[in-house]
Amino acid sequence: MPSSAAASSTAASATATLAPLARRALVPDTRHRGCTTGHNLVPTCGVLWGVAPGAHTESRGASALTRFERKTGRHQAIYHAYHGGTRQLFPTEQEIRIAHEPGKRRILFLNWKPESASWAKIAKGDRRTDAFLDRLAKHIKHNFPEQFFFAVHHEGENDVRERAGSGYTARDYAAMYRHVIKRLRAKGADNVVSVLVHMAYVPHAQKSWFNSMYPGDDVVDWIGLDTYAYSDPGYGHGQFSEVFNRRLEGKRAWPGFYNWASTRHPDKPLMLAEWGVWSSKRNPKYKADFYRRLGSEIREFPRIKAMVQFETPSNQKGQDSSVDSTPAALHAYRRLGRLPIFQVAVTPRR
Repeated sequence: MPSSAAASSTAASATATLAPLARRALVPDTRHRGCTTGHNLVPTCGVLWGVAPGAHTESRGASALTRFERKTGRHQAIYHAYHGGTRQLFPTEQEIRIAHEPGKRRILFLNWKPESASWAKIAKGDRRTDAFLDRLAKHIKHNFPEQFFFAVHHEGENDVRERAGSGYTARDYAAMYRHVIKRLRAKGADNVVSVLVHMAYVPHAQKSWFNSMYPGDDVVDWIGLDTYAYSDPGYGHGQFSEVFNRRLEGKRAWPGFYNWASTRHPDKPLMLAEWGVWSSKRNPKYKADFYRRLGSEIREFPRIKAMVQFETPSNQKGQDSSVDSTPAALHAYRRLGRLPIFQVAVTPRR
C-alpha cells in the first residue's frame, strides 16, 4: 500500500485511462455459462473469484474461509495464503484439505517470501535456500500434483534497494525469481503456475529500474497486481478504471498498470492478486457503490482473469477491507459475486 506522503503528491496528477462508464443493469450474462479452468489455470471464459481470508488476524485458514463463504453466500474458486522462510513446507495439510473439499474444489494461491538470504545470494545458489527448495519440490511432487498459483516475494518493488552491492536491486529480484522457479521445476514441482505480483503503485512503476524486475517469459505464467480502492478522496479513490488502471500525464508519464501489462506482456493473463476497498466512517457509502459499479466495469478489462479479495478487519494502518463493514456493502458484494462472469468451475489440472 502507498505511503500517505507519496499518495498525496501523486493524486493531484492522476487521471483515469477510461472515460466514466455508464451504469449498466447487472443482468444475467449467458456468455459465461460453462466456464472452466484451462491451461495454466486460465479460465476458458469469465473471471476466477477468490479470497485471502482473515488476513492480519489469528484466525486465518479454513475457519476464516468458512466464515467468509458463509457471509458472502458463495464458494471461492481461489484460496490465497502466505508463507515465508525455510521451515514450513507447503501446501500444508490444511491447505490441501481446502483445495480438495468435496463439492468445493479450489485453486490454491500460495505466496512465499524467502528470508534466509538476499536476492543476489539466492540467485547465486544460497545453500540453505536451495536445500529448502529441494525439500519443497519433493513435498509438492508427492503431496499435491495439481496445478496451483505460486508467487515469489510479492510486491518486491517495495523492497528494492537500487544501489550496487545491496543484494536487493531490481535485477537481483529478477534473478532470484528465475532461480526459485527453475529450481522447483527442475526438482519435479512442474505444477507450479507462477505469478509475478507487483504492488501496482505508480511511484514505484515510474522508477528507471521497474522493468528490470521482470524475470522472463519462461518463468512467469501470470502477472498479478495488488491494488486497493480508498473510500476517502486521494490516491486510489474513484471508479474501477481510476483505481486499477491509474495513469499519469506529463514528464513522468505512466500508461496505467493494465495498459502497461497488456502492451509489454501481451501473452500473460492478469490477476488482481490482492484487491479490496478500504472503509471510511466519513464516506461509508463508497464501498457499496464501488461493488455495484464493478460488475459492469470489469468487462472493460478482458485481460483480467482472476480477482482475489484481501479480507481483513484491520491492516497495519488500522484500515478495514471487510466486505461486510456495512450491511449495504455486504449486500452489494454478495450480488457482485453472483454475476455470471465470476462463475468459473475449477477442474483439476496436472
